[in-house]
Amino acid sequence: MPFTIPRTLLMLLCISLCWIGFSGTSFAAEVDTLEISSASMQKKVKAAVVVPAGYKKSKKAYPVLYLLHGGTGSYRDWLSKTPDKMLLHRLADEYKLLIVTPDAGPTSYYFDSPLDASSQYETFISKELVEKIDKTYRTVQDRKGRVIAGLSMGGHGAVYISAKHPDIFCAAGSMSGVMDINTATWKVPAEFAELRALNFARLLGPPQGQPHPYPAYTAVGLTDQIKANDVKLMIDCGVDDFLIETNRELHRLLLANETPHVYIERPGAHTWEYWGNALPYHVLFLHNVLQDNGVAIP
Repeated sequence: MPFTIPRTLLMLLCISLCWIGFSGTSFAAEVDTLEISSASMQKKVKAAVVVPAGYKKSKKAYPVLYLLHGGTGSYRDWLSKTPDKMLLHRLADEYKLLIVTPDAGPTSYYFDSPLDASSQYETFISKELVEKIDKTYRTVQDRKGRVIAGLSMGGHGAVYISAKHPDIFCAAGSMSGVMDINTATWKVPAEFAELRALNFARLLGPPQGQPHPYPAYTAVGLTDQIKANDVKLMIDCGVDDFLIETNRELHRLLLANETPHVYIERPGAHTWEYWGNALPYHVLFLHNVLQDNGVAIP
């Protein structure tokens, strides 16, 4: 005979669960929106900052995760497009860290363009944004308390910027990252590849050859720098992602030059479902680095 929950008990259970959910939400992280003046680009750039519960009552300095968006995205993507819209709030609360999601334009790829003065996002992220966050919030003002991660274009940005600025960041994570900006290595329609190739030519000038047309501006061209610095690195990509070969290429190069790193392939494609699932693993990895550095808040 099947067991049936009495209606009154069921109603009380539902009310209790709703109260628990409401109570948990009332103490969740808060989100600030900043507008940062960029001297390098002569414009203002927005960023969201997820401030964990307990920050305002604490006197401790908090570590910071800089979390980068993908191509054609914006600083609100990580807050609005993940299947769980409270994902960043929960991670900020659980790991007691500030999460900063800056804007970087639709196709900047997070390097400083030698041709376009309005696209200097390496300088913006590594200098201007970090300075603004350190002045505005109570942060660990040292590389040992700063980590960076991102998806797709932002995955490239995280690896690229951390390789160029190991004095600023101690660890980086890439989800479905564009590890090679040579669009011939992407599994995409020819029209899309050509569109992105034209974008890189606009930002960087004519390609310099193959297999890496812009070796100084792409992750696979910086493997010697990645090896030389002490940035902890996690690379993660779905096996059905159109960028899987660029990730495998970087992995092979890092194995060849004996650079320690974590490399993960899992089922999945270039989707928010994949990134929403991947981010908690990256934050755990980054938290462990912060913990090893002695700056994670217990």
